[in-house]
Amino acid sequence: MSRIADRCETGLASAGFDRGPWLAVAFGGGIGLWFLLDTPWQWSAAIAGLVLVALAALAAWRDRDERAYLLAATVATSLVLAAGIGLVWARSELIGAEPIERPAFERLDARILEREDQPARDRIRLVLAARDAGDGIAKAYRVNVPLDQADSGLREGVRVGLSARLMPPSPPIVPGAYDFARRAWFDGYAATGSVVGDIEIVEEAGGGGGEGWIAQVQRHLSAHVRDRLDGAPGAIAATLASGDRGAISEADEVAMRDSGLTHLLSISGLHVSAIIAATYLIALKLLALWQWLALRVRLPIVAAAIAALAGIGYTLLTGAQVPTVRSCIGALLVLTALALGREPLSLRLVAVAAISVLFLWPESLVGPSFQMSFAAVLAIVALHNAKPFREFLAPREESGLRRFGRRALMLFLTGFVIELALMPIVLFHFHRAGIYGAVANLFAIPLVTFVSMPLVALALAMDVVGLGAPAWWLVGKSLDVLLWIAHLVSAQPGAVKLAPKMPMAAMAIFVLGALWLALWHGRKRLWGVIPVAVASLWMWATPAPDIVITRDGRDVGIASADGRLLVLRDSEGSYAQQNLREIAALDGEPVPLAEWSGARCSRDFCSLRIDRDGREWDVLIARSRELIEERALAAACDRSDIVIADRFLPLSCKPRWLKADRRFLEREGGTAIYLAEERIDTVAEGQGEHGWFRPLVRRNAGSQ
Repeated sequence: MSRIADRCETGLASAGFDRGPWLAVAFGGGIGLWFLLDTPWQWSAAIAGLVLVALAALAAWRDRDERAYLLAATVATSLVLAAGIGLVWARSELIGAEPIERPAFERLDARILEREDQPARDRIRLVLAARDAGDGIAKAYRVNVPLDQADSGLREGVRVGLSARLMPPSPPIVPGAYDFARRAWFDGYAATGSVVGDIEIVEEAGGGGGEGWIAQVQRHLSAHVRDRLDGAPGAIAATLASGDRGAISEADEVAMRDSGLTHLLSISGLHVSAIIAATYLIALKLLALWQWLALRVRLPIVAAAIAALAGIGYTLLTGAQVPTVRSCIGALLVLTALALGREPLSLRLVAVAAISVLFLWPESLVGPSFQMSFAAVLAIVALHNAKPFREFLAPREESGLRRFGRRALMLFLTGFVIELALMPIVLFHFHRAGIYGAVANLFAIPLVTFVSMPLVALALAMDVVGLGAPAWWLVGKSLDVLLWIAHLVSAQPGAVKLAPKMPMAAMAIFVLGALWLALWHGRKRLWGVIPVAVASLWMWATPAPDIVITRDGRDVGIASADGRLLVLRDSEGSYAQQNLREIAALDGEPVPLAEWSGARCSRDFCSLRIDRDGREWDVLIARSRELIEERALAAACDRSDIVIADRFLPLSCKPRWLKADRRFLEREGGTAIYLAEERIDTVAEGQGEHGWFRPLVRRNAGSQ
């Protein structure tokens, strides 16, 4: 133990500035630990244990100079971990919104808090504040309004009267699917739903509509861009100008996602950095023309201040989402470093930006937006700070063609490294990822950064004097090229990789290994290759489930021996079927179970036999809710290993292994079954006692 402590002390002493970013990792680790642990007593025990570790280190090493670095690292890491747990716990208690108990149809007297236009889906989305009719407590509801009912007077601050069908925010429909209930908890939504009938404007916004003026400017700017540029290019141009993605069609969204270009539709580092860099350079050149100012003031500082204001304004205008805020904070730190003459591309700056975002929104840690944006930035900074690549990019005497070739190669390599860093995160959250993203980004990023965005800015500026039409034509052509790249790449064979739900432990090991590679320098960073390789193999070998059941039991997916997905209901394009395909990692056209030759189906039930690793499983699945003679049903259950139904089954129904009826699904939620391992994975297993999960039936000991 003493030798290990000596090595740790020596390593920490020689690490220098490499030590600092690990505090951001510890802070995020504490937040993540709160999400992983299930109950309040576990959260309290974790905080107490970490504080005890810090106290024990102080008691053991306080007077030992040869342990100074190890003492500082142990105390700081323990306390920062505990602070992360406490911060996210406190935020959950302070802003978490209790979901409504059950679906309801209510008449609401509400105030509009937010409005989001989604013309591609023929609707607008409103966030309303209203008092609950039962307890009088103010709650927030998110409702969809059909586009033909979307009066222009429905804006922030307006008081309205409407009727709405409301539902509690939905937990994951199957294990590994998107957890909207958790997102709604931290966003403050008690329910979601849709408006029924007309909406009455009871009272206009106070102060002449001053509330939500930034959102109104955003909508006006988005509408102006779409008015000047039609079709898909207009929808993407509106996104670049205002962050409004509501007009982008589903087909274009899918093409951008499967080609690895969807980040271009999310206002993040690329867009904010382009705005700030362009503003900085233009301001610096224009200010240099003013001789009196240039002789008396440090122009880089003034230009940095102007660029900072432009970045903050663009961040607010485009909705101040987590990637945008992260990018803005990082860009502001880079501007500060430039103004002070310091190194602008530093892992310490990334760490400060991460801590800032997590301090404001600790729940963002478990979302794909935070993880992907910081993974991309870490990959870029770590790659460009590595000695071999710094030497490769160092200025030298050479022709312009060779210089261009080196920079193009570095751009491609950067895109490839980013894709490698993002691939596990994308597959973990979305279960599908574009394989050829590095190639697509090699052309798309320069196109958007140096052509499309400057042209959008030029067109908006020329619109002030009514001369923007030629610039808008060029914008349209450039975005047509972007969409052509997206559709071309996404249509290639093998362009999309599907993956089932990945183990959380494998993902955690990968992240720790990747952070080790990114944050250390020298040979010791190579130790991170081992956990990255182990986690990658673990993820690659993760089996897909054989049977997936949605939380209501109405949709069931079964992986057939020939690699097709058998579905109980033929609901092509539905959200449930999309999740079944992704979790089962099968991208072909689903086959209705009633049309499959290996199944026997009546009006009320389907039965089939599944062979896995030499064992045959008899499965019985309900198709209707019609009453069945109990004795016949009990006999069918006795002959089955697994029975699945979206209704309550009688106690006399006793299959040999699992009865996944409505009682089971209300308690456990969506379910994935792995027959070879004889393992059942449910949504409830990963939820614990966090406030956003409300099973209709509390879990009991044992299974049915």
